[in-house]
Amino acid sequence: MSPNQQKINLAPAKGKLAILTPGMGAVATTLYAGVIAVKKGISQPIGSYTQMGKIRLGKRTENRWEDVKNLVPLAKLEDVVFGGWDIFPENAYEAAAHAKVLERDLLEQVKDELSQIKPMKAVFDKNFIKRIDGENVKTGKNKLDLAEQLRQDIRDFLKNNGCDRAVMVWCASTEVYTPFTACHQTLKAFEEGLKNNDPSISPSQIYVYAALKERVPYANGSPNLSVEVPALQELSIEMATPISGSDFKTGQTFIKTVIAPGLRNRNLGVAGWYSTNILGNRDGEVLDDPGSFKSKEVTKTGVLDDIFDKTRYPELYGNISHVVRINYYPPRGDNKEGWDNIDIFGWLGYPMQIKINFLCRDSILAAPIVLDLALFSDLASRAGMRGIQEWLSFYYKAPVVKPGLSVEHDLSVQLLKLENTLRFFTNEELINHLGLTYYGVDEGEN
Repeated sequence: MSPNQQKINLAPAKGKLAILTPGMGAVATTLYAGVIAVKKGISQPIGSYTQMGKIRLGKRTENRWEDVKNLVPLAKLEDVVFGGWDIFPENAYEAAAHAKVLERDLLEQVKDELSQIKPMKAVFDKNFIKRIDGENVKTGKNKLDLAEQLRQDIRDFLKNNGCDRAVMVWCASTEVYTPFTACHQTLKAFEEGLKNNDPSISPSQIYVYAALKERVPYANGSPNLSVEVPALQELSIEMATPISGSDFKTGQTFIKTVIAPGLRNRNLGVAGWYSTNILGNRDGEVLDDPGSFKSKEVTKTGVLDDIFDKTRYPELYGNISHVVRINYYPPRGDNKEGWDNIDIFGWLGYPMQIKINFLCRDSILAAPIVLDLALFSDLASRAGMRGIQEWLSFYYKAPVVKPGLSVEHDLSVQLLKLENTLRFFTNEELINHLGLTYYGVDEGEN
């Protein structure tokens, strides 16, 4: 530990942890089924950094490595309890069977556990999600009343399931893009907006408000404008509760945050980047609406805008043609296909191309992200953290940062930030990869 490093008082992970998901569709049920399968010894938690990741401690010469789950006191999978809300009344087994992500043989092995997870009535507004509808929906005199119902749901779930604490991770559909209004600027204005049924307050924002009022950490897995709301960031500070977002970094954008920094770091120019996707799950159906697609387009295009900074590198990135398309194609189901064509140029302006065809499984990639965000959000809460958790940017397409800070999209830099945060939590030396040798003495790389 460096002399000026603050020591963190990290509370242990005692008791059960409730992982609550607004949305119990393909992503959430794939998570539930996967964790149950891992606990039964049926499968391995592949893709989960909290379960399979290893972290280096100290100098390279020390050759000290530790499993992440042993370095920091994460909640154990045996102590996790799942719950959530959905506009459809089917239990998690029925919802998973409908989603058709997992093979029937695996589902049958976890059927009993999944069948016991039944959705609470959801907060839903057809104005924000236009292509789907369901009957398992709350009613109330105003949006504040709906928030109070969610708060009661959280309290009841903790009590009925013997849980000590909870986290919330949004796993529902993408809402229509709606810019901030005056009610989003301060907590006082937001609460007035809830009382007055302000039409610009979305269901996802109501979930964030309810979670924070109950001191439940919140992670936004969608491009919905929720944890970005200044009023809700104010509330997260007031309630000393962590928040993070936005939009799970799963398929095509994950690839972009690997390749684009490499092109920039080698000072190769980019003339154009064309991205298109086909998918046929419920997410694809929702995104077939232009308003919902607008929300997704903002997070998917913003990655390259930030990595290829045209103000710093006008000769290389001053005139990029960046096109993003998402096409709803029902036969594909959850097996999303992403195509990228990248037109680059190098020494003396000579053109080259990169073509990528990523046939991925959307919910298979997203499920371990949900698990990691839930466990790390709980860890942040027990570490006394509050407000925006930028160290969780590793998992998001559009990481939320404090006002005035630039966003870091480079996946390797994001991982270093995450790992250094874990080292900080456990009073281990932070690593900068400097590796200085001076005065003929090699001090070793830290």
